[in-house]
Amino acid sequence: MSTTRTSDLWWRNAVIYCLDVDTYLDWDGDGVGDIEGLTERVDYLAGLGVTCLWLMPFQPSPGRDDGYDITDYYAVDPRLGSLGDFVAFIRTAKDRGLKVIIDLVVNHTSDRHPWFKASRAGQDSPYRDFYVWREEPAEEPKSEPVFPDAEDSIWTRDEKAGMWYLHHFYSHQPDLNIANDEVREEIARIAGFWLQLGVDGFRVDAVPFLLETGGISGAEELDPHDLLADLRSFVSRRNGSAVLLGEVNLPPDDLVTYFGQENGNELHMLTNFPIMQTMYLALARRESQPLADALRALPEIPDDSQWANFVRNHDELTLDQLTADEREEVFAAFGPEEEMRIFDRGIRRRLPPMFDGDQQRIRLAYSLLFTLPGTPVLFYGEEIGMGENLDVPGRLSVRTPMQWDDDPSAGFSTGKPAKLHRPVVSGEFGPMAINVKEQRGRADSLLTWMQRAIRRRKETPEFGWGRLSVLDSGDSAVLAHSCRWEESTVLAIHNFSPEPRVVQVTLKPDAEGNLALDDLLDEGSVVEAEDGILELKLDGYGHRWFRARRPGRPVTP
Repeated sequence: MSTTRTSDLWWRNAVIYCLDVDTYLDWDGDGVGDIEGLTERVDYLAGLGVTCLWLMPFQPSPGRDDGYDITDYYAVDPRLGSLGDFVAFIRTAKDRGLKVIIDLVVNHTSDRHPWFKASRAGQDSPYRDFYVWREEPAEEPKSEPVFPDAEDSIWTRDEKAGMWYLHHFYSHQPDLNIANDEVREEIARIAGFWLQLGVDGFRVDAVPFLLETGGISGAEELDPHDLLADLRSFVSRRNGSAVLLGEVNLPPDDLVTYFGQENGNELHMLTNFPIMQTMYLALARRESQPLADALRALPEIPDDSQWANFVRNHDELTLDQLTADEREEVFAAFGPEEEMRIFDRGIRRRLPPMFDGDQQRIRLAYSLLFTLPGTPVLFYGEEIGMGENLDVPGRLSVRTPMQWDDDPSAGFSTGKPAKLHRPVVSGEFGPMAINVKEQRGRADSLLTWMQRAIRRRKETPEFGWGRLSVLDSGDSAVLAHSCRWEESTVLAIHNFSPEPRVVQVTLKPDAEGNLALDDLLDEGSVVEAEDGILELKLDGYGHRWFRARRPGRPVTP
């Protein structure tokens, strides 16, 4: 593959870092994070080694769904700054070599959006058809609300309009009508606006609901995937290297269709929910088999496409693709108390408390993230092992202020804790114990380990570009897999058990004969594999990364 081609597809070997502006750093002391504060932390992010920043919504919003209820797609929430502040941030990020993507939330708007207000005014309003209105609730789609704790129907009657409107999410988030050409043109216009300001792409929110046409009169002949193909074409014309990362939580065979039917002409990347969920099942069982089976079951994807892997995202840790029994196994291991669960399908905790702070096990999980085929996505605070605050309701329990130092407001704000937009984490995972300042000074800290692992991940493009093979380790607790790209092969081995293991990994057919394996996490260390068989001792929850070479060839630096 040519240098130009791999450069265009920068996201194939990126390390993405997701953050919420209003919980990252408060620069003006009002208790709410802001774009100026984020700009002040760009050097920290560049030093961490991540290559792409994903910003959660920062547009004007009533804040009833943490910014995902937008009232103006072409502005910045005044609490967070201005468009001028945003442009200054983009310039600073680009100066440090960082890409920036933002959320594209166009499945729905806030019910306070001017479009919806005008839509309610009457049948002759030019915005009436921007939304899905019916005289009576339609029989299709027969789907449950996304948030069953708050809504009991996807239809709500508006008294002013005298009609029912469709909303898959909260009733204050009416769905846009994608069958309307003007809506589709508006979506492209929104994307074009932010591309012009310098963003490098979009994380497209709730894609299956964006493409849902049930309940829309006259949409029977509409192929909703045309919307994604048109958006991909438009974005690529504006910026040939821009990326569309789609949030699609579906089983693998359904998921892969969102890459596009015509050689990958829709979304560039998809969040890999099936792998995330089976990873937690494997971690709960301390057995690698569920994850190994899921990796083998991943369908082929177009050459210009990619999986986006994650340990923790900003929503609930959903387990909806597991069976009821499997879900109960994960609940028992990582969410044993009712307050730790949400929607009967997920967990509202971060990883370190789920592992009782076990550093070796935490590092095992993130080693998996960095070595599984695809692009790793980190959620802010994961690099230091932040916990959650279960006193904060719902999914917001994991969206607490970033912990910069050990003062009562976590170094997030100069304001008093009571003034903060959202309370900090308390207890053993709070800022007194877990913060950036303290970990920067320790060679054995999680932050130091993360920096080294991220650097190695960027130096190992085989994990982002290569062809996966799940290898025989001879031990049900140990996952061994390789990724081969061009003439190079890398190998990752992970022990899901707390007990040490001695394994014999069969490297064939990816690597045969006698090989030297350079240890990528222990520079200068080399092990030998004879006739394609590697014998290796692993610590409890141990993990190793290797690059294979023939004896006598140059050592991996």
